[in-house]
Amino acid sequence: MIFGHISNPNPCTFPAAIEKALNFLRTTNFQQLETGVVEIEGRDIYAQILDLTTKPKAENPPEVHRRYIDIQFLASGEEIIGVAADCGSNEISQSLLEERDIIFYHQMENESEIIMKPGSYAIFFPQDVHRPACIYNDVSQIRKVVVKVKVDSLG
Repeated sequence: MIFGHISNPNPCTFPAAIEKALNFLRTTNFQQLETGVVEIEGRDIYAQILDLTTKPKAENPPEVHRRYIDIQFLASGEEIIGVAADCGSNEISQSLLEERDIIFYHQMENESEIIMKPGSYAIFFPQDVHRPACIYNDVSQIRKVVVKVKVDSLG
């Protein structure tokens, strides 16, 4: 997992696909876009623009992806994202791996929290379990952009 703010320069050179995704986040005005999907590089790199309401942690199941990296960017509002390494012992509540590249767990072990403010981004790799859209101080309306980067496009 990598955490940063979109206005800060990258501390190192990321793979080209991740650089392309971060550049999209830096140069796009998300307040002018409708919710939905924006293809950046076909289905190898694409963005989902979402308007959500944060919920209590217990109402948001932890999730993990295997074929795509998630770059979660907060355009407005505030949220907490829970995160932990996928230790292999989390109990699966629902697997939609084939249809949607997502596995939901009942809980996750050793969960830490990231506070997301506008401009924050977090990059979640296949070994990172994450629980997005959790309440920070109070229920918040958030505009979030999730850029999906196909793992195969990194090589």
